[in-house]
Amino acid sequence: MARLLERYRNEVRPKLMEEFGYKNALAVPRVEKITLNMGIGKARELPKKFEEAQRDLATITGQKPVVTKARKAIANFQLREGYPVGCRVTLRGRRMYEFLDRLISMAIPRIRDFRGLPTQLDGRGSYSMGLPDQVVFPEVVADKVEHVQGMNIIITMTGGRDEVSRRLLAELGMPFRREE
Repeated sequence: MARLLERYRNEVRPKLMEEFGYKNALAVPRVEKITLNMGIGKARELPKKFEEAQRDLATITGQKPVVTKARKAIANFQLREGYPVGCRVTLRGRRMYEFLDRLISMAIPRIRDFRGLPTQLDGRGSYSMGLPDQVVFPEVVADKVEHVQGMNIIITMTGGRDEVSRRLLAELGMPFRREE
């Protein structure tokens, strides 16, 4: 069983039940899914960059990425409908908790000049963050990376309230900035 999932069940869920007055353990918010997205601007002109992004995302998550395609044509960006523009992976279950554990304990501390993550959520209890490059993950070998590529990570939680979701992430170990 994933270490973070075990921690959620044994420590975090009872703490949140007491703090927010939940009567049922199933009513306590939990992490539902994690979505990783890499947008590659010139995927059509630079197929090697696109393949490298797919390979790195598969290495980081342990899952094959889905290619995202343009929904409509935009002439200013030289983009036609159906062109590949990025790749994404949606994690659930055990893989999701293992990824979240690696993100919190290994990847985020490796970010250069890191001073904590912002505490803003989206109003429905989901948290989004961006990483400057894929090299912060220890699975990606920095010497083999030719194109540094950032990524977006969206953590979707049940419950729907920002304050409870923020508390859940803080209890799981997410390094938020101290509000002063």
